[in-house]
Amino acid sequence: MFKKLVAIEPVNLVSQAEEELRGYAGEITLYEDVPSGDEEIIRRIGDADAVLVSYTSRISRYVIESCPSIRYIGMCCSLYSEESANVDIACARERGITVLGIRDYGDRGVVEYVLCELVRFLHGFDRPMFRDMPVEITDLKVGIIGMGVSGGMIADAMKFMGADVSYYSRSRKQDREDQGLVYRPLKELLARSEVVFACLNKNVILLHEEEFTQLGQGKILFNTSIGPAFDLPALKTWLDQGNNYFICDTEGALGDSTGELIRHPGVFCAHISAGRTKQAFDLLSKKVLDNIRTYLNRQ
Repeated sequence: MFKKLVAIEPVNLVSQAEEELRGYAGEITLYEDVPSGDEEIIRRIGDADAVLVSYTSRISRYVIESCPSIRYIGMCCSLYSEESANVDIACARERGITVLGIRDYGDRGVVEYVLCELVRFLHGFDRPMFRDMPVEITDLKVGIIGMGVSGGMIADAMKFMGADVSYYSRSRKQDREDQGLVYRPLKELLARSEVVFACLNKNVILLHEEEFTQLGQGKILFNTSIGPAFDLPALKTWLDQGNNYFICDTEGALGDSTGELIRHPGVFCAHISAGRTKQAFDLLSKKVLDNIRTYLNRQ
């Protein structure tokens, strides 16, 4: 059992999970607002030996070194790689602190979101009609960039609806190709596809000016990544050409700190994470608690 567990910000656990947490620590504090910076995070952690964090704050080297009691950090958000994590995992490792994260808890909502948006464009339902008359997903040339869990689920949904699906990833997926997906080099995929889904890990930027030139005109680009998968000036130039559309669920997926591009007529943003569903919070809570039990059982 932990001596003291602190969630430094809202971590989206369901009420049953919050109650279960009380069996894993002598003292628990769950903050309901996002801390203003490192000093506030340090104050909130204090002498806690266990810390929970979501995606809206960062636990830096400075924070870790200022809180010597920490022995466990639970990320209540996606951990795809050490480089993209909002916890300084390298520093934690140096100090013998265990960091465990989760992933693959909100993907179904994302698939539903992109299907909803795509159909609205293809049929002209309260969106600009993609072609001169309504078209189906059937035979639509779709490109998937990144074949992780969400990319794979989007590919499955598109194939089920009859789309002509190609994919690009840094490694070939033979099992996917055995199921009928076609691998294409990135520039070939961009040139061929009518609709492209960028499903990349956080901080992975693959679309630059040259790639947008290859993508060309009359296209729809979805970004389902946590952050931008593109150079922002290159995206703006592409959108300014007038007959292209960019779709994302959150402002973070657009990555424009100025707030200017969100008002572009070619940008359609839902302003809410498509993965934030009841089922996703249930699954997030289960995985966070599983990680805590895994850690404590090893002690």
